[in-house]
Amino acid sequence: MNKTIKILSACGTGVATSTVAAETCKKLLAERGFENVDVTECKSIEIVGKAEVINPDVIIHTAEIPLDQLKEYRAFRVLQFITGFGAEEVADEIAEYLKSKED
Repeated sequence: MNKTIKILSACGTGVATSTVAAETCKKLLAERGFENVDVTECKSIEIVGKAEVINPDVIIHTAEIPLDQLKEYRAFRVLQFITGFGAEEVADEIAEYLKSKED
């Protein structure tokens, strides 16, 4: 797939876990054929404004986010990308969602 996938990654502080989640997500999506992935990281409190500016294909988050204000975006809670347990399954879900948007 050649289109650049835009992912917004949010955690409580916008530093540690969002970075780990973003890197893990990029690696696992590359293994599933998504080579061009652009990840923007932010704090969970910034996510609504960032989403409006970036218009991401997917939101990944490790902290609570205001899902009611992000209804037009598909969000995935990705604690598995931090722990490693279940990371492959979540990456499969994200990849399937992204593939469904291509059609």
